[in-house]
Amino acid sequence: MDKSQKKQVYLFYCSECEDLARQIASQSDLITLQTIKWRKFDDGFPNIFINNAQALRGQHVAFLASFSSQGVIFEQLSVIYALPKLFVASFSLVLPFFPTGSFERMEEEGDVATAFTMARMLSNIPISKGGPTSLVIYDIHALQERFYFGDHVLPLFETGIPLLKERLHQLPDSNKIVVAFPDDGAWKRFHKQLDHFPMVVCNKVREGDKRIVRIKEGNPAGFHVVIVDDLVQSGGTLIECQKVLAAHGAAKVSAYVTHGVFPKCSWERFIHKDGGLEKAFAYFWITDSCPLTVKAVANKAPFEIISLAGSIANALQ
Repeated sequence: MDKSQKKQVYLFYCSECEDLARQIASQSDLITLQTIKWRKFDDGFPNIFINNAQALRGQHVAFLASFSSQGVIFEQLSVIYALPKLFVASFSLVLPFFPTGSFERMEEEGDVATAFTMARMLSNIPISKGGPTSLVIYDIHALQERFYFGDHVLPLFETGIPLLKERLHQLPDSNKIVVAFPDDGAWKRFHKQLDHFPMVVCNKVREGDKRIVRIKEGNPAGFHVVIVDDLVQSGGTLIECQKVLAAHGAAKVSAYVTHGVFPKCSWERFIHKDGGLEKAFAYFWITDSCPLTVKAVANKAPFEIISLAGSIANALQ
């Protein structure tokens, strides 16, 4: 994009996204970081102050959010609802990880689809002087969740897959890569973006009370196999896939997920330790969409962070 067509963006951020915000700002001299005083009253409720508020009038403003737990959502929503009303030229919300995305459907009466609840909360962001809020989300669990949002927000669904492809081409064995999907859902979600790689598709079949991972199609023998999915929680499925791929002759197995959620420190089961099955994964790539995980796994093999900073900087234009 011609620089003359680009806009100056004032970028605010939540506390846990400070490192990512600084990386985003380093990508462009058109992005200026702004600060917020995140304080609390004695009763624990937020006492928030947006610095430099009057200077925001007529400016393009963005907020980098991380809904890592229920406890931080309210304070961030308070800011997200306030910023567009400061007479800004436009407002963009960058929420790299949409945390309730995997709870998008009801399987029986009484289930609560919290993805829809979150989408409704974000759909009530006030319209700014420039119109509806631009909402940037990476690799949302299901593309149909676009239709959960109302007309006050314009969802922009980005993906980390181009960054993964760039990293794979840097590997010494880049000509021996096979991409594997842990289930049909992951294949449907990502195969078109990775169609120049040979592919393996796994699935889970029920045997008695157990669910067993099997290879449905493709041959991993002799290849460096990279398992691709949108997110990881406990990591159990990835571990079972690794075992099956190795048993079918994979030379190496790695994994990529855009969102390393890893509740209850479940990332620990993947850490390289001396000897044994702990070195089952050559690489485990995650993006910095979940900042708390990034800090937890820093400098711990096999984890490697693929930053979204450049992609987010481009999206803000």
